[in-house]
Amino acid sequence: MPIGLLPTPAPHGVTPTEPQPVVEAFLDALAAGDVAAAVGLTDEGIRYTNVGLPTITGRTEVARVLKALERPSSSFEVYLHSIATNGHVVLNERTDVIELGPVRAQFWVCGRFEVRDGLITVWRDYFDNLDIMRGVARGLLGAVVPALRPEPPEGPGSPPGR
Repeated sequence: MPIGLLPTPAPHGVTPTEPQPVVEAFLDALAAGDVAAAVGLTDEGIRYTNVGLPTITGRTEVARVLKALERPSSSFEVYLHSIATNGHVVLNERTDVIELGPVRAQFWVCGRFEVRDGLITVWRDYFDNLDIMRGVARGLLGAVVPALRPEPPEGPGSPPGR
């Protein structure tokens, strides 16, 4: 569940077409658990890459991966720290949180999105593997000792990650 660090989404039923609002609406839909709305903002031939892992190609395949966020025991949060747009390219720095049951893993991500005709055609996330391992380790420890659970970032100016 997002805490409002992202701008307010477009009014219900209004689909953004400019690159930055499209990316913001995409991330907000994921954080709201609305995978269908998020996938609806992607191009049929989208290429999604978590750098260092194989690229996933096509809306159907991306939807299949994102469906994991719809499981009752899982959730996704996103805290946007900064965003910049240059033409059809949107860059953002954010903290992503993935919860699987009692485990809350929180880590830094830098995303690059290409948006054409109101749809995301490329989604590429960069991250630090050590930061991800730290986030997972802290999440596992926090599942056993709740006082060690990571807290959400306080606001856009707070450091990403932990």
